[in-house]
Amino acid sequence: MTKRLESKHKIDRRLGVSLWGRPKSPINKRDYRPGQHGQRRGKPSDYGVQLNAKQKLRGYYGNIGERQFRRYYQEAMRRKGNNAEILIQLLERRLDAVVYRMKFAATVFAARQLVNHGHVLVNGKNVNIASYSVKDGDVIELRGKAKQFAVVLAAAELAERDVPDYINVDPKEMKGTFIRTPAMTDVPYPVQMEPNLVIEFYSR
Repeated sequence: MTKRLESKHKIDRRLGVSLWGRPKSPINKRDYRPGQHGQRRGKPSDYGVQLNAKQKLRGYYGNIGERQFRRYYQEAMRRKGNNAEILIQLLERRLDAVVYRMKFAATVFAARQLVNHGHVLVNGKNVNIASYSVKDGDVIELRGKAKQFAVVLAAAELAERDVPDYINVDPKEMKGTFIRTPAMTDVPYPVQMEPNLVIEFYSR
């Protein structure tokens, strides 16, 4: 088990939100940060607000490494259009995020593990890179025995979230299609995300 996987509940408590909307999140019982001074709540600075927005977005997609996350920002800035919207679209195209959205895994961490262990096919070819960028029309499915994993079957039955409409899924075949690039309003975040503040953070 990786440190990132072990720390998912710590991320919730540190940020003070139930980042993935899961009922087991410790923030549901203790809605304050960990540590001796966790219940003190001063007014954050502009920098603190921007940093918090960045940490929420990074954490939501499986606590992506800082260097890799900055590359997403740089790519979003290179493209024409609303940079904050483009940043979200780049993150939603990550293969582990798509596997998570398709409800093949209960958490984005579990989705990353499925990809890294070679259990995911894209257009019939094995892809084991979690950051692989899925394209419109790509078909994603689980390989052979992975379709019968207990954790996969349990994830498919979770009532806490639905498959968004920019993805089409056949739950019986454990197979789905990434239909189109989502608008930010299409993405079913359980908490408010502010990618515009992330852009401001890196643009300082």
